[in-house]
Amino acid sequence: MNIENLPKQANVAILTGNKKIELKSLTLPNINDDEILVKVEACGICGTDVHEYKGDPFGYIPIQLGHEGTGTIVKLGKNITHDFTGKPLAVGDKIVTGLRPCGKCDICLNHPEQIHLCNGGEIFGLMPGENHFFNGWFGDYIKINKGGIVFNVSDMSLDLRVLIEPAAVVIHAIEKAKEIFNFKHDSTVLIQGCGPIGLLLLTIIRTMGVRHIIAVDGEDSRLQLAQELGAQHTINFIKSYDSIEDVMKLSKQGVDMAFQCTGSTKAASTIWKYIRRGGSLCELGFFVNNGEANYNPHFDICNKEIKVVGSWTYKAEDWVHACEFLKEAQARKLPIEKLISHRFPLKEINQAMEMNMSMQGYKIIIQN
Repeated sequence: MNIENLPKQANVAILTGNKKIELKSLTLPNINDDEILVKVEACGICGTDVHEYKGDPFGYIPIQLGHEGTGTIVKLGKNITHDFTGKPLAVGDKIVTGLRPCGKCDICLNHPEQIHLCNGGEIFGLMPGENHFFNGWFGDYIKINKGGIVFNVSDMSLDLRVLIEPAAVVIHAIEKAKEIFNFKHDSTVLIQGCGPIGLLLLTIIRTMGVRHIIAVDGEDSRLQLAQELGAQHTINFIKSYDSIEDVMKLSKQGVDMAFQCTGSTKAASTIWKYIRRGGSLCELGFFVNNGEANYNPHFDICNKEIKVVGSWTYKAEDWVHACEFLKEAQARKLPIEKLISHRFPLKEINQAMEMNMSMQGYKIIIQN
């Protein structure tokens, strides 16, 4: 089935070298009965995209990036009838993509609750080696291969749809944090790093009813948005004489729960100092290897009996909850859409990447 007369060729943005994305016109791939062809509407730039753009830490070049995307189904294989949640799928529906687990490993076969830890799992936009390249969201179209998890999000606006993938990262972090911490209305929670992930995390914690939220960052504009999204206090660690002392004054004895949302090893070393004795820490800032961080096992962990959990990507169910969270934030009139600060056409994707690296704005998206 077709929603339009499709072109024979379409543009894909291919990372061909460090800091070099080339726009190429390639033959639009055919789809089989188990695949979907989607016309891309928009895709956010993730920190992982930027790391790959800067230095190819995964060894993926050449590759088509982009995993925070959304678009419209234009071809639907006859064997694809429903999304992950059981919602019907049809040509014209708006979708987003989650994971594509291998379906063969021990995790997939015996531990489905940990499907996000599948060693052979893939994410669209981080798939090297496919010769058609239409497997990332930075392009005109994307082909969803067999086994790809998709969600019908036709009831959501474009801007909210672009935020679903990073929101799923945040939802997963919250669920991991719940394993070691019981969130209460009077809990004191600290968010270190107010980029898109940190700001989304802050927003969901606020929707959970937590009132005492401290946001730490080095950019006043990000801290201002953090306040609009629900932070009770903000600290600019660059301007502060002693951010640790500031946190202690605001929290009396240190925070109950802290989330480390930066890729900075210095930040990862400092965050232990913000937490009270008996407190908890969730680390979700390192999706690539940015080096070693220092801490003192006696003072930072044993003496304080800090509980620590790491968070890695997301489960399929986290996407469902991410959609509901974004709708709830919008219903509460929290300015969640302000996270999208800049929009670039596909032909200016290199400029968009450079802007992201310069730490300007919040979420930068490529919009067709």
